[in-house]
Amino acid sequence: DPGADASLCGMAATGASGTNAVRYGTMRPNVLNLRVVLPDGRLLHTAGPRRQPRKRAAGYDLTSLFVGSEGTLGFLTQATLRLHPLPEATAATVACFPSVRAAVACTVQVLQAAVPVARIEFLDEVMADACGRFSGMELPAAATLLLELHGSRHSLAEQQQQTEEIVRQNGGSSLAWAEGLEEREQLWSMRHNAWYAALALRPGCQGYSTDVCVPISRLPDVVVETKQDLQASSITGPMVGHVGDGNFHCILIFNSQDPEEAQRVHAFTQRLGRRALAAGGTCTGEHGVGLGKRALLQEELGQEGLDTLRSIKAALDPHNLMNPGKVL
Repeated sequence: DPGADASLCGMAATGASGTNAVRYGTMRPNVLNLRVVLPDGRLLHTAGPRRQPRKRAAGYDLTSLFVGSEGTLGFLTQATLRLHPLPEATAATVACFPSVRAAVACTVQVLQAAVPVARIEFLDEVMADACGRFSGMELPAAATLLLELHGSRHSLAEQQQQTEEIVRQNGGSSLAWAEGLEEREQLWSMRHNAWYAALALRPGCQGYSTDVCVPISRLPDVVVETKQDLQASSITGPMVGHVGDGNFHCILIFNSQDPEEAQRVHAFTQRLGRRALAAGGTCTGEHGVGLGKRALLQEELGQEGLDTLRSIKAALDPHNLMNPGKVL
């Protein structure tokens, strides 16, 4: 369930995911084979032509090498993907909480209780208010979780009961479950419009989205510290994320013509990346390194890791034709 402007090979190239990733995985485990045009013009099938086994132990994992390569190793022109069956029954709901920490703590407990949640998305109070107003839905300006459960009709009732109990223990609102397709699509359409809702907070300003991913056990502390950092820095930065994976985003809205504000935004993104690294996480869970996180990548992998990446890049693209200057 990627964003509206995503392409399959683009998603593979950045190792991205979507709201269903907590149940069904990101692009990486769901790509079985890729057709890649290498920098010298040769055509590579990363798992061999017309191959699509669910697992393999034949040689290096070339498919995983190109997933997340951000266009630095070749053009991805075709992807063979794993399919998942549609569930018999689906139910979605919205839960509001007294604080950001309570909402994220609820997420951790839902996962620790092994509730097979399909989607669990976090909106801080700024993002919830913006999404509600932009989409014309009644949504309180409070820390919010959007949840969806998949399963058989019998198992779904048990999952709902478990989820309601954990939400209640964390001070969350009572839950009203939506099982009809139209109502659920309206809910997730609101979530997918988060980027446009954030931009509407400051018309005429630029948006910059950044993300990090941390171990689930560290997620509440990192989210709370990030929220405090945003407020102390006087930055408009609503938070949203696939918190079931420990992954969250800050959509930073700023005046690009104001050098001082632009510098504050840049400094915040570096602090956010280093906060995630200090918590045992990664500087990016799905947006990629690009230009802005090259220093953070070195801190994450160390010099040996970066040298290994450069060796691979030099072997496949000795003339540095593919996305030069990005990642490495």
